[in-house]
Amino acid sequence: MKLTPKILSHSLRTRITVTVLGVILAALAVTTLLSAVFIRTTESQKTDRLLQMLCEAGDQSLDYYFDSVQNTVSNVTSFAEEDLNDVDNDAELADHMERIREYFGMMAYKTKGVLTYYYRIDPSVSASVKGFWYTNLTGEGFIEHEVTDITKYDVEDTSRLVWFTVPKHEGKPIWLPPYITDNLDVQVISYDAPVYWKGKFIGVVGIEVDYSTMAEEINSIRLYDNGYAFLTSADGTLFYHPYMDVSGLSVESITDLPNSDTNEKNVLHYTYHGEKKEAVWHSLSNGMRLYVTVPVSETKGEWQGLVLNISLGAVIVLITSSLFLMYYTRRITKPLEQLTHAAEQVEQGNYDLVLSYDKDDELGRLTRSFQKLTNAVQTHIRDLNGQVFIDALTHVKNKAALSNAFNAIQEQMDSGVEKPEFAIGVFDCDNLKTINDQYGHDMGDIYLKTATRIICQVFKHSPVFRTGGDEFAVILRNDDYHNMASLLEQFDTDAGEINAAAAKPWEQVHISKGFAVFDPSEDSSVTGVMKRADQLMYQNKRNRKANTASES
Repeated sequence: MKLTPKILSHSLRTRITVTVLGVILAALAVTTLLSAVFIRTTESQKTDRLLQMLCEAGDQSLDYYFDSVQNTVSNVTSFAEEDLNDVDNDAELADHMERIREYFGMMAYKTKGVLTYYYRIDPSVSASVKGFWYTNLTGEGFIEHEVTDITKYDVEDTSRLVWFTVPKHEGKPIWLPPYITDNLDVQVISYDAPVYWKGKFIGVVGIEVDYSTMAEEINSIRLYDNGYAFLTSADGTLFYHPYMDVSGLSVESITDLPNSDTNEKNVLHYTYHGEKKEAVWHSLSNGMRLYVTVPVSETKGEWQGLVLNISLGAVIVLITSSLFLMYYTRRITKPLEQLTHAAEQVEQGNYDLVLSYDKDDELGRLTRSFQKLTNAVQTHIRDLNGQVFIDALTHVKNKAALSNAFNAIQEQMDSGVEKPEFAIGVFDCDNLKTINDQYGHDMGDIYLKTATRIICQVFKHSPVFRTGGDEFAVILRNDDYHNMASLLEQFDTDAGEINAAAAKPWEQVHISKGFAVFDPSEDSSVTGVMKRADQLMYQNKRNRKANTASES
């Protein structure tokens, strides 16, 4: 919706007019000229900052999305290269393919926006084991699709079967420009990585991303009434635009670039269909460019009319305006001061902001946009922190989280205000290697999850950490600290009950443990307590092995 003069008269225009009327008490002509320059500059800077913030937020959101696809392909590629054994044996290669199929399916299910995923074997490696290709065209789940017959094409020609030939030719993971998928006739972008075994090219692992998922991400970026975002490839070809068919179009075709200008801040001023516009662009991690654009008429308004109204109003209400100068100046500056303070807080890493100004004017829209931006950034930071400090297999805290917990306790110890009461327990799962070797790593994972469950079940009020492949730690404080002896007895009892009821070796739990209590007279560091607990755990492991040997 366009802002009419009537609406503007009740918003920022009225306040600026009244403020300038007070200023021109001393020199009407000079102040009018300076006010015109100030208004134009302020509106331009405000719009540039807002466009930059929205473009940066969209950049972060899309990069987070693209990175999740990239991480999935990288994980599957690493898993495939580690799993390969004998590529000259078709039976062994077929077994390898089934393991990758299961792992890739699990990873693709957790990745947003995946349209297809595939693992294709080079025909020169095997003529019978071709790989697999799964699609999700309806959104109801992945279905295996017949794979493309690579042998019909020249695999050295990078203009054909780009998802296979380009990563093979480049020899490294790569984001491909938009293309139409083989057999599906759907426009996508893809991230593909070559698989090697002992220096030999084996095949390609890749994910194709749905065009509509991009559209949802980009359409969420809005500014003013007619501002929007669009996406181009690295060479300037339009990949998505919310209001036009982008087939065959480029940035030049919609921005009249011969009449445009850019600067080091990636700000673009251009004319489209006679309307002046301003845009900001950022390069994404996959080489694409995200543009956020808005009509200049909405950002700057009719500033020439403002100057004229200021001049005429100064003559008519010169004396009356001075009485209201301080009152209206405060009303204008207060929300700007709130935004400035909020921006300083964000710069310092504080995103817990509540902005009270909610009028239906430019400042109100700016305030609401800034609040939405900080909320979105805070959500992304919270999601990333959750992924960084949680172990993917057992869903308990990881070694990085344990390091943070140790640092917090160490600061409490060093402050000297009070001596903390805590104990550290260390656990080591016996026979994990034997289970992995004899029954497979999937059974080993079950063994680890069972061990995690009993540790968390007994020490339910204490944080549990996975510190290594088969090692865990727990920090006892408060009730668990005071009840440590009874909890250890309960742990042995629960472990015995699980082992008695277990039908398979991987369903049992044989865990060595060691617990050390912090002694302020002897311990100067948390790591010292951890080392003692580790030593006690190894002593417990030796005792358990000795008892097992004597019983046999």
